[in-house]
Amino acid sequence: ATGVLEMKLAEANQLLDNNYLAIENGWLRLDDGSAHVCSRTHMVGCSGEMVKWWFGFIHHTEQYKWWHARDHVFSDWEGERGTGRYIGGTHLVHEYLGGGPTLHKLKINFLDPSQLLDVSKFEKAKVSAAIFGRIGMIGDSGYFGRLLHLVQDIPEGCVMRSRFWLGVLDQKPADMTPDMLRAMVPDELPRGLQQHASEEMSILASFLPTVYRIHNPEK
Repeated sequence: ATGVLEMKLAEANQLLDNNYLAIENGWLRLDDGSAHVCSRTHMVGCSGEMVKWWFGFIHHTEQYKWWHARDHVFSDWEGERGTGRYIGGTHLVHEYLGGGPTLHKLKINFLDPSQLLDVSKFEKAKVSAAIFGRIGMIGDSGYFGRLLHLVQDIPEGCVMRSRFWLGVLDQKPADMTPDMLRAMVPDELPRGLQQHASEEMSILASFLPTVYRIHNPEK
């Protein structure tokens, strides 16, 4: 990394080597103009298995509103659905971020975490789930960000370390400058996302064990 706090997308394996990095909650601007958002949630009574199940379960707007009644407006899905799996599928959402005034219409395409992380380190790092995807605007062909929800089991439940990289483009124009990326990802976007992620994952932790057991009585 170019600094103690910085973590570019390609450096995400640092999360597997350290349970607590210099920044676990907050956001910062990287030297290329992109933004890195960090949120750490202590999820008592939850597990990585429950988190993976949730991403394969969440579909309709009503369920989405359980997750954050104020910020979440609409939810639908394209692709992988109804199979208990989510990798390869695309979650279509309308949501506010941190109570901000802008309604963001986003698509989150879920990918295999091995595209980002060294999965051979998961066992040693006590990783029980790794939700990885790319973020774009509904209606756009490309994507402008990446997300990772890394879940590590602890005796009382699990810890979710959510990381977002905004301004990571599928095909970065050769003439793209840091100022241009900063304009594409203005401060209010990572600031609002950091607040939103912290809130929604805390809310999820409050009801996930109950909903999981209702739908998985055999476990």
